[in-house]
Amino acid sequence: MAGGTTNLLVVEDDPFQRETVCAYLSNQGFAVDGVADGPAFRAAIAAAMPDAVLLDVGLPGGEDGFALARWLRALSPAVGIIMLTAAGDLVDRVVGLESGADDYITKPFEPRELLARIRALMRRAHAEAAATPQKPENLAPGRVRMGGAVLDLKRGLLLTADGREDTLTEGEFTLLKLFVDNPNRALHRDWLLERTSGDEEPEAFDRAIDLRIMRLRRKVERNPARPMAIRTVRGVGYLFDPEAG
Repeated sequence: MAGGTTNLLVVEDDPFQRETVCAYLSNQGFAVDGVADGPAFRAAIAAAMPDAVLLDVGLPGGEDGFALARWLRALSPAVGIIMLTAAGDLVDRVVGLESGADDYITKPFEPRELLARIRALMRRAHAEAAATPQKPENLAPGRVRMGGAVLDLKRGLLLTADGREDTLTEGEFTLLKLFVDNPNRALHRDWLLERTSGDEEPEAFDRAIDLRIMRLRRKVERNPARPMAIRTVRGVGYLFDPEAG
């Protein structure tokens, strides 16, 4: 929340329903954005993590709300998720909760009921935040912030700043894992080259590590021309700063 305002993201493919819900919640004092599908949802999350998401189950494009809920919950265990479903089937409700949702509401719903559920979810979130010391960023286990991206150590991929999943080569993952295991330490270029030798990349010369770092910076840095997460240490090699955004 910024300045005490709760930020909501409504994911609903029906324009009338989306605009109606957004207008109602805006009138209730929330900061609300609305998107229609999975790609727009991922782009919105990459731009700014909301306090809570209202996520329709039935979406176009072959990716339903359950899949998006799992993706979002893996990215952040703190964000609130309320599933919006036209089905009253118990199976859908169970699947939604198992996908990481905090609550669900069946369409058509009374606006006041939706408002009550959002407020209840926010009260629970505030109570948990007050009871638990917060780290600078609360990522799911096995995930590490690297500049503008998030490294998934279990799956060996990056969640990029624009919301894409970037599958890493063995050499890229090994190199990033070395940085994660040695944060805020200047790592010598020769040591990095030795530890990453044997992967599928063919260049085994002086500049091999520099070329790999250049490619990785394009993936993790918000501005590769001015790297902050993977910094050059003159005369030594490179240093990973986990606090750099």
